[in-house]
Amino acid sequence: MPDKKAMVEAAGGYLKRHPEELLRAMKNAAGLRFGVPIDALRWLAGQVKGRKAPKDVNVEAVPPGIRASAIVDLAGTSVRAAATVFIERVHLGSDELRFELRLKDVKLELTDPGADTPVATLLKSGALDLSKPGNLAAFMPKRPPMLVDAHDDVIVLDVMKHPKLADNAKAQRVIEAITAIVTVKGIETDREHLDVLLSAFPRGVAGAVAAVRPAL
Repeated sequence: MPDKKAMVEAAGGYLKRHPEELLRAMKNAAGLRFGVPIDALRWLAGQVKGRKAPKDVNVEAVPPGIRASAIVDLAGTSVRAAATVFIERVHLGSDELRFELRLKDVKLELTDPGADTPVATLLKSGALDLSKPGNLAAFMPKRPPMLVDAHDDVIVLDVMKHPKLADNAKAQRVIEAITAIVTVKGIETDREHLDVLLSAFPRGVAGAVAAVRPAL
């Protein structure tokens, strides 16, 4: 996680340069929207450190989606990976935190054209069909539990399947309580922001009260 002091200083500096963000935040709150500047996502991506962390990360809005690229290690091969991501559907509830993603314009380029590895050989041969990344993900040898479906250019993730959540009854009760009060109905971008569209009391006030009680 980024240093908290650095986050506060970065946020303060951004608001000084863009005071209009405060008015936008108030308007968004009235419309049950929560906006994150794309600049903030770029800053956060730059704070990720570590030997295996992505390098030279770039994030840009491609409304209503977002395009990201980075240099990553793919099975011992350094590649620049890029894709445009559209969040087609979101379903957050007591039993799932499900995101359906559509990936477009996927690219994998070798950072070292002279690399001689199995991955490099595949990329040079053009044998990988990057227009259908979901089909490639479906045949991953060690498919993560969160990856619940993958086909063509669609990837479906259910965060609730992560072992730290799937085996944590307390966390599940908290999530159920939160999603009964407010849930996400969509995620989209404009030129400068990633906007999260919210919905209040999706199961009604009585449903929210019933879900909150066990979590207290």
